[in-house]
Amino acid sequence: LVGSEGVVFGQDIMPEYLALLQRRVVRDGLSNVRVVLGEAHDPRLPAGSVDVALMIHMYHEISQPFALLWNLASSMKPGGRLVILDLDRPTYGHGTPPSLLDCELSRVGYRRLSRRETGPEEYVAIYAAPTPAQRPAPAAISASLRRTPCRAP
Repeated sequence: LVGSEGVVFGQDIMPEYLALLQRRVVRDGLSNVRVVLGEAHDPRLPAGSVDVALMIHMYHEISQPFALLWNLASSMKPGGRLVILDLDRPTYGHGTPPSLLDCELSRVGYRRLSRRETGPEEYVAIYAAPTPAQRPAPAAISASLRRTPCRAP
């Protein structure tokens, strides 16, 4: 899908998952896939390298969403999009309520472009990533959260 010049970053914070992916990359001869070990607060992707970031049924697993989203924005190209597929359930039920998702992403400067249901309790939401000038400073994010925390309904 990314063409002969495109690159796919397979990123996770779990080395064992990345080892499985790396074996598949080698087995299938996927020369355009780069396996990247990130951290809970930073995907560790190259700056300005990502057109589209996909988070599929995993947003609710993120332990440091504001730091991760802030650092992910650095990896996005101008006009980059973040696509999140998740379940409309409480986070303890392996989902993310859409209102919580919107709150967290907007605090870091992401702008929701669309959201639609894709199945029972499932949705896909697409956000425009903030440019460096649009992205608030970490201290401003913290102050905003102290005034009005993001909470699940």
